[in-house]
Amino acid sequence: MKLSLGPLQYYWSRSAVFDFYEAMAATPIDVVYLGETVCSRRHELRLSDWLDVACMLRDAGKQAVLSTQVLIESGADVTVLHKIAANQDFLVEANDMGAVRCLSAGKHDNARNFVAGPHLNLYNADALQWMAGLGAQRWVMPLEMSRDALAVLLHQRPQGLETEVFAYGRMPLAYSARCFTARQRNLPKDDCQFSCLQHPDGLLLRTREQEDFLVLNGIQTQSARVYSLIDELSAMRMLGVDVVRLSPQSRHMTEVIATFDSSRRGTLGATYAETLRPFLPDAPCDGYWFGRPGLEQQAPAGH
Repeated sequence: MKLSLGPLQYYWSRSAVFDFYEAMAATPIDVVYLGETVCSRRHELRLSDWLDVACMLRDAGKQAVLSTQVLIESGADVTVLHKIAANQDFLVEANDMGAVRCLSAGKHDNARNFVAGPHLNLYNADALQWMAGLGAQRWVMPLEMSRDALAVLLHQRPQGLETEVFAYGRMPLAYSARCFTARQRNLPKDDCQFSCLQHPDGLLLRTREQEDFLVLNGIQTQSARVYSLIDELSAMRMLGVDVVRLSPQSRHMTEVIATFDSSRRGTLGATYAETLRPFLPDAPCDGYWFGRPGLEQQAPAGH
């Protein structure tokens, strides 16, 4: 079973991004997804910079994958999408159907294999078969899919199609044309003053009862709680899961990866959730995996 690092969901400075991925090159991560998937106004890194990072990670023995934007809003976004799809050096994760079309339309001369991202809403065997026929070599399970539903699909998945499961990080729940981080400062989206740079792990939103509820991340809304399936890796292996995805955070990412690596190898004596707990930015949850409301915690979460 491989460990992957999902695309960076937050807006960090250029130097912070380069420093982060240089550190990731020394970790036991196997696959790294790169690129801006949330907001096209985030320009600290251009596509050429992401390609440089991809080359660095490839030289370090990692599989680098370029991820496309989830919500395409302009002609400029479409242009970037076509440039990513046209690259011949790295695998591409398609996060909307426009990207799928660019990579597979009519099996044209430039058609190529790709990763079907978690936002494509693949929930049944027919959808998986169709996506594999378009060229998908790996699919990422939708975040809210349960373990039992995944087990049914894995019995019917097309031969050769790898399965990846989001297993750590704040869950990207929704995308909107509006920027909530700018709105919080009474700024219009087109003059957001790049407010996201002030929140390297998103902007926490609490209820009136002061309970952590959601995280605002530009046009993306995330869970406040951190989805963690650290103690479910052996169950995933038995199901036939090929790749386990971890989502980047600004602090303790190397420790998170090391703990998941220990879990997949079975090298710790204590429960892995207890070891992982100090590195989480908020309380853990795993409800979706067990067919429960997402914010619930079913497995022991440590102290």
